[in-house]
Amino acid sequence: QVQLVESGGGLVQAGGSLRLSCAASGSIFSINAMGWYRQAPGKQRDLVAIITSHGSTNYADSVKGRFTISRDNAKNTVYLQMNSLKPEDTAVYYCKLVASWGAYWGKGTLVTVSS
Repeated sequence: QVQLVESGGGLVQAGGSLRLSCAASGSIFSINAMGWYRQAPGKQRDLVAIITSHGSTNYADSVKGRFTISRDNAKNTVYLQMNSLKPEDTAVYYCKLVASWGAYWGKGTLVTVSS
């Protein structure tokens, strides 16, 4: 079983920065990718960024140049550094771990960006 716990969300002014963390625990023994998704009220959950087991990354067009995803394999933790935040970044951010044998979601952390 795998558990994911996000942290780092909160209220920030437009133009500010936040760093989200997602710590995975449990039995993790396969190659995986980890990513961040976000969901605003009444909208679908969309991919923000993903990092593979080899360290390659992909980003949604809306966050390219502003967000950076990284990982610490020793700690089974993935991070999302968010800079130059905009009000439209306001959402619940969810961590996801993907492996060949399953996909796991965290409970989410709320990011609110004020104008």
